[in-house]
Amino acid sequence: MSNEMKPLQNKVVWITGSSRGLGKVMAMELSRMGAKVAIHGSRPDSPTTFGEGGTMEELAAAIATATEGEVLATWGDVTIEEEMKRVAGKIRANWQQIDILVCCAGGDIGAGGTSVGQGGRPEDDDCLNISLPDLQSVMDRNLLGTMICCREVAPEMMQRKQGRIITIGSVAGCIGRPSGSIYSVAKAGVHAWTRCLADQLRPHNISVNCVAPGGTVTERFKRIHETEQEKFVTDGTLDRYGQPEEVASVVGFLCTKAAKFVSGQVIRVDGGGQTFAG
Repeated sequence: MSNEMKPLQNKVVWITGSSRGLGKVMAMELSRMGAKVAIHGSRPDSPTTFGEGGTMEELAAAIATATEGEVLATWGDVTIEEEMKRVAGKIRANWQQIDILVCCAGGDIGAGGTSVGQGGRPEDDDCLNISLPDLQSVMDRNLLGTMICCREVAPEMMQRKQGRIITIGSVAGCIGRPSGSIYSVAKAGVHAWTRCLADQLRPHNISVNCVAPGGTVTERFKRIHETEQEKFVTDGTLDRYGQPEEVASVVGFLCTKAAKFVSGQVIRVDGGGQTFAG
């Protein structure tokens, strides 16, 4: 593939939550586009969570082979600042700097982790009955983790007057709902954080945007939702579930020169399932 077809040639990308699901497909996409990609999971064996792989090192090697790219395996808890400093330090030790951050780590996962219940989804998942440990877990995995990682990379981008930050929200953060409420609140917080950070970083030439997927077919999605079989089609209608590649392509676009004047936006990728402003 020529350099013209690899718009992210030599860019260094850190994608949190990329051991499986959406993040893994984003890593493939950005590596194909020429980026040096640091994949990230919470544990060295994170890809095993829903049977999507073995170790982070094995996944890095597989992506590198498939894309003919450079891929680095990292892991650590996004809710612990020291852990994220360590991960960012490893990336910089390999590639000097971080040009693009994609904050994909998150999910409606309670305090017990993904091995508990329905893929880790909290019981009594509403505003009043969810347990405080589960509430804290969902908020931290989504909102606090995003904040910590952004705070880790933004200062170096500010020094260079160059960089891109992409957060991953959800259409759930755009509505009120009686179940999955805390996840909605956490993702709404991610949307607001994105807009605030974008405004702060405008003078420093750093764009900050949020991609908010609708229902998208991953292994965890299939396990935790009561799905509609007719919505698993991939063509002929937009009234369907999304494919991870359709989300990853929007992330890829936001990393390119074509999106250099786009910032502070929450871009829903849901086939028009939500069409209201906001």
